[in-house]
Amino acid sequence: MQEDFLHYLWKLKKFETSNLQTTKGELVSVKHVGTHNHHTGPDFFNGQIHIDNQLWAGNIEIHIKSSDWFVHNHEVDPNYDNVILHVVWEHDTEIFRKDNTQIPTIELQNYVSETALTNYHKLFSSQQTWINCEHTITEVNPFIVNNWLERLYFERLERKAKTIESILETSNNDWEAVMFKLLAKNFGLKVNGDSFFSLVNSFDFTVVRKQQSSLLSLEALFYGQASLLDKEVEDIYYIGLQKEYTFLKQKFKLDSSSVSPLQFFRLRPPNFPTIRLSQLANLYHLHQNLFSKVIASENLEAIYKLFSVSTSPFWESHYTFEKISKTRKKQITKSFIDLLLINTIIPLKFCYAKQQGKSIEEEIVSFMQQLNPEQNGIVDKFKSLEVSVTSALESQAVIQLKNNYCDANQCLKCAIGNTILTQN
Repeated sequence: MQEDFLHYLWKLKKFETSNLQTTKGELVSVKHVGTHNHHTGPDFFNGQIHIDNQLWAGNIEIHIKSSDWFVHNHEVDPNYDNVILHVVWEHDTEIFRKDNTQIPTIELQNYVSETALTNYHKLFSSQQTWINCEHTITEVNPFIVNNWLERLYFERLERKAKTIESILETSNNDWEAVMFKLLAKNFGLKVNGDSFFSLVNSFDFTVVRKQQSSLLSLEALFYGQASLLDKEVEDIYYIGLQKEYTFLKQKFKLDSSSVSPLQFFRLRPPNFPTIRLSQLANLYHLHQNLFSKVIASENLEAIYKLFSVSTSPFWESHYTFEKISKTRKKQITKSFIDLLLINTIIPLKFCYAKQQGKSIEEEIVSFMQQLNPEQNGIVDKFKSLEVSVTSALESQAVIQLKNNYCDANQCLKCAIGNTILTQN
């Protein structure tokens, strides 16, 4: 038995209330359970309880056993002087306030159904399963699951918005600079995301603005700061990049000491940092005020058109500076743009609208429901459990569900877990 379960039972009144009594036989009627307190002090503030027809207003404390009151030294803590009711699973001793007055106690186990207990133990005793409700999630009404997943998606979006707001603060409220930094991080994908982020944080975005008219300058800036121009390569393009970077380094007093090393190992060649940096340079060479254009885009087609850029010609026959490869155009794919939409573009749209006091939830849902779900282990496992994951909104939601609820055993705060607990 966990105390969180008792909090859940009390908060949602998941117990028999028609003949509720204290351990002294006094009749109890719960007018208001109080406000759940997640910090120090009593568990529920400002409850309202009728005890033998007398209304009491104050705080409510919950424990597994009555004696936990003394274990936690509440009898000498003034924060608990205003406790009007002690709710316990097992009553093993009388308890008193600091002034020696006795506190009424309800022994909750006498009022909770066997079904609720069975469901609780079944849910939390599945130690060998991937998630606690692995064997029962299919019994939950799909309508409940879908509504919960949409809520989880926006919960995840709010978390991303906080990250964006933090970057905005350090970027002097320059939304164009924020988009550049977040796009760069996502161009680096999981392997090089942090390295790309450190790279674009090693110089001010004004440098990009000033050099946007020259693709060679942008590529030289990116490759130079990434320490990719330190070798001896006999190639006109490479030598041109070196010369341009030497000029930029002196002009803008560039320092690359804070840039994390790039990784090539275990990456498919199209995802090599050399290719992604050239694509990023081309994107900003072709589009000034990219953030403004993204915000103005009202459909996915407009965004796909914006981001459908390629590399400079050199990279059509190379993946690295040193080695020639089979010639092919290396344009940003639709699936890659989808990742940018999920992880950067849509969160930015959401955060910007929030700062402007606008609500674009319907637009966000529409965008996300049009995008294919991501492919990863979490999504695949939920699909194997017959959870419908047919869009990017749902794939983002199940990632949030697994990481923040399932792995943390927060079933009592999950709509799916709550439904399982109340099943007959």
